[in-house]
Amino acid sequence: MAYEGAGVGAFEHVLHGGSPVRMQWYFREESRLPVAFQTWEFPPGGWEGEHTHRSDQPLDELYLLLQGSAEMTVSGVRHSLGPGDAVLAPAGVPHDFRNTGSGPAKVLVVWGPPGAPVDWTAFGSGRAAAAEAG
Repeated sequence: MAYEGAGVGAFEHVLHGGSPVRMQWYFREESRLPVAFQTWEFPPGGWEGEHTHRSDQPLDELYLLLQGSAEMTVSGVRHSLGPGDAVLAPAGVPHDFRNTGSGPAKVLVVWGPPGAPVDWTAFGSGRAAAAEAG
């Protein structure tokens, strides 16, 4: 069983020419999932930096705001985010994340190479989500 506490191994990093971000990468060595799980904490006014991932290393990125308020721009469309809101930035699409609040904005970012669609209906939660979507 693996456990990582909040803040363990956290580090400062600058993403895509933006402002410094406090980052924690969860289970970087232990996980066998084909995605990275990270939390990023942006100071007030902090931003990621608009970027598009190279075509030779495509990445899909899911941003889930945990704390604060933020704005996410994907392909020129701006989305205002509050806690619990999420945005998906598909591979090859320009995107940026910006803290628009007066306090820290903490976001869970899950990223990895795009793959074939997965059929989740073998799992009860997959069937329930499909039924809810109608």
